[in-house]
Amino acid sequence: MRKFPTLMSLALAVFLTMSLLAGCGGKGGVGGASAGLDVDPATLQFPLAETATIKGLTNFPAGTESEPNNRTIFKRLEEQTNVHVEWKTIQGDQWGEKIALEMANVKTLPDFVFNAGFGDTDLLKYAKQGVIINLEEYIDKYMPNLCKVFEQAPEYKAMCTDENGHIWALPWIEQLGYEKTAIQTVGNMSFINTAWLDYLKLEMPTTVDEFEQVLIAFRDNAADLKSHFGIEGDIIPMSCIMNDGDQDPCILINGFGEGYGDPDRGRHIAVTDEKEVICVANTEGFKKGIAWLHELYAQGLIDPEAFTQEWSTYVAKGKSGRYGVCFSWDVANIASLEGWEPLPALTADVTNITPQNGSYTSGFDRGRCVVTAAASNPALVCAWLDQMYDPIQSPQNNWGTYGEDDDFDIFEMGTNANGEPMLQHAPLGDASPVEVREAESVNGPLAILDSYYGVYVTCPDDAQYRLDWIKDIYTPDMNHKYVYPNVFMSAEDTKKISDLSADISKCINTAKADWVMNGFTDADWDKLQSDLDAYGLKDYLAIFQKYLDAYYA
Repeated sequence: MRKFPTLMSLALAVFLTMSLLAGCGGKGGVGGASAGLDVDPATLQFPLAETATIKGLTNFPAGTESEPNNRTIFKRLEEQTNVHVEWKTIQGDQWGEKIALEMANVKTLPDFVFNAGFGDTDLLKYAKQGVIINLEEYIDKYMPNLCKVFEQAPEYKAMCTDENGHIWALPWIEQLGYEKTAIQTVGNMSFINTAWLDYLKLEMPTTVDEFEQVLIAFRDNAADLKSHFGIEGDIIPMSCIMNDGDQDPCILINGFGEGYGDPDRGRHIAVTDEKEVICVANTEGFKKGIAWLHELYAQGLIDPEAFTQEWSTYVAKGKSGRYGVCFSWDVANIASLEGWEPLPALTADVTNITPQNGSYTSGFDRGRCVVTAAASNPALVCAWLDQMYDPIQSPQNNWGTYGEDDDFDIFEMGTNANGEPMLQHAPLGDASPVEVREAESVNGPLAILDSYYGVYVTCPDDAQYRLDWIKDIYTPDMNHKYVYPNVFMSAEDTKKISDLSADISKCINTAKADWVMNGFTDADWDKLQSDLDAYGLKDYLAIFQKYLDAYYA
């Protein structure tokens, strides 16, 4: 174990030398801001003969190590590459407000921003301003690990490339499952308290009517439930946070009408089997589903604080054992794994689960890391950043490492079936996986493909049981063919979508919350449709349609 970093350094040096000589193809002589290709690929190999220094900017979670070079991952990388990084850091909860100021003056910028998390608007703005450089030429010549990722999964290269053929940032990729089995297909899972079901001798509901009767049973047996389970506080048959991502309850209405529900709570779009982009708030299923949710609310079956509560309040009530049904990425965030199960798709007019848009390509962040125009040696910077895409390195950056000085590690270094190095998730005991990951991981640009599991790394336990839920409970009821893909729009269209979405999403979210609470009439529905038309819904959908057509062309 103790010899592993040294062995890895030697193997890395040999691999990188051969890979850099070979390259990975692609076009040369790309226009734009790329300049300073001043390093010969044939002579760039790690570890460098002499120590080189590059400068980076990153962020760190509050309450964790603020100096990146004190983290084991970066200590090992410096040993393996002989590249020292001078870091500037910003606490994670201050990143949003401070990074814009940092990017405003290219003269004071470091060589790269490691954990940027820039959206498309940011990338295109900084590209136009000349603050960041395009990277496709450097990727071809100096990033063999990333080239291999793009060769294995070419959709990610397409997703990183703008309409002019430029790549402005290095991605974060986390594949867990694929297409309809991907872990991101269902974010706002609905979970039901099976301990309460068993105690009241109720069956798992499979239709909206059966579900309503279960909630009524939870409400009407509240005193008995409180006494038997020792619960302090009122029983809440169902709680959620309306319009709040994974805590939103609209997975329940997938069975109404055409069966789309509201799978994209940010944009409220879906794709038909005829490859047409639609707004779900135009559909009969949305209308009928929201009306049904109002019926539940009117009967006192939905938490009255669902429209206003913060995450901390939502969790505190859940941990007190007061919920019969709740919504989240993982029920362990809200209650516990024991005594809870995912609620299957509820049949109304149809039985269906609509996967979230963009989910077929799993976890993806197009703007995770950028190289700035201030970089004096961008080739060296890119070659160093390419080490983050090594299949053994990426899982460590994403989740944590092994061989730490403290009592907890995310991984132990073991071997796979072929006797090759493989990271194996270590038992954490009572330690919080989130806290250990934040203490050890560095994030940044990386790629973990679905094919890596069992070869380079084991699958995390909390991901595996969620993958099993998706595959066994939800995938069989995913009856529509398409989701909207992760496309890279032009600066003009990105701005148009942003401007239009501000009014359209607010209009839909406001109506949705108001109608669940207070109900609505046909006149209210007609007014929503006219308001959406006035806010430019036709143009909004046309832009999405243009990129969907191009994607499939």
